[in-house]
Amino acid sequence: MTAAPSFAARLRGLPDPETAPEFYEGVPMKRALAWLIDVAVIFVASLLLLPFTAFLGLFVFPAMLAVVGFLYRWATISARSATWGMRMMAIELRDGDDRPLDTTQAFLHTAGYAVSVMVMPLQLVSMAMMLLTPHGQGLTDSILATTAMRRSRG
Repeated sequence: MTAAPSFAARLRGLPDPETAPEFYEGVPMKRALAWLIDVAVIFVASLLLLPFTAFLGLFVFPAMLAVVGFLYRWATISARSATWGMRMMAIELRDGDDRPLDTTQAFLHTAGYAVSVMVMPLQLVSMAMMLLTPHGQGLTDSILATTAMRRSRG
């Protein structure tokens, strides 16, 4: 039986926060601003979809926001490893080998985010982790060995 790789080994391909802090500087604030932009995009998209539901979507608007938000996050992270808000803030999600997230990783990251939003203490833990961990990882990032970092210029 082989042991699971250590946490550090799971992040082996990412720049070290101690020797290359420029990749992580300001990322928690950028993530917060990106989140606000994404919430606005999801809200507007949901409003634009209301006429297509014969306005019956008003009766389940919170659920509609959740579904539109999930699909938006999954699609945008799958496409370019960042939501539109993240792109505007020049950050992106990377896996432990410093690669963009693929469709499966994007789905898992989005699902983890959705669970943390539904269980508020998990969201609070995640936000604290983003501020306190060396790679600035939230709870879902830590589980999936992903992180948000400043977008590379290459």
